Amino acid sequence: MIENITPGIGSRVKHSEFGPGVVIQVLSDSYEITFFDYGVKTIMKSFKGLEITDFVSSETDLVSFEKVERVFSRLLHKITDIQEIVPIGSKWRGGTILLQPADKSLKPKEFPVETFFHKIVMVRDRIRVMEQRINSSDLNDDDKVNLQQYITRIYGSLTTFNVLFAEKDDYFIGDQK
Repeated sequence: MIENITPGIGSRVKHSEFGPGVVIQVLSDSYEITFFDYGVKTIMKSFKGLEITDFVSSETDLVSFEKVERVFSRLLHKITDIQEIVPIGSKWRGGTILLQPADKSLKPKEFPVETFFHKIVMVRDRIRVMEQRINSSDLNDDDKVNLQQYITRIYGSLTTFNVLFAEKDDYFIGDQK
């Protein structure tokens, strides 16, 4: 039972039902714990069936594993050409896009939304790579700023397609004035 101490991220615990686990997030009223056999569970701090088996002080915990992972992912994405897997919004899975010409004698074009989404993600990734290469180039600062402004406008032009993304972190973001 946990009394008068708050285990920090990385503390090992034993739950009366779920067995051994590791604290991955400390919230105001609960802990997020990864249990070896049950995955991530949220356990209320008031729960009496939780025992600390290896205490890590919460004073030294500044960020969660999830936040560190997110920072590393963004850093790797910025310095490499690695393409991440970007999920499409669930409501679009299996959907189609129909392009109907104004001239009804012409045949419409229909294709899967996933195909279109994949192309949008490729465009976004290639713009990001171009941005990285501009920023690491030998161009003078004025030229870099000028090119960066064009890239920001390109992102702004593509914000219409944000409806296709499952996660807001993947959205196009233009000028935020």
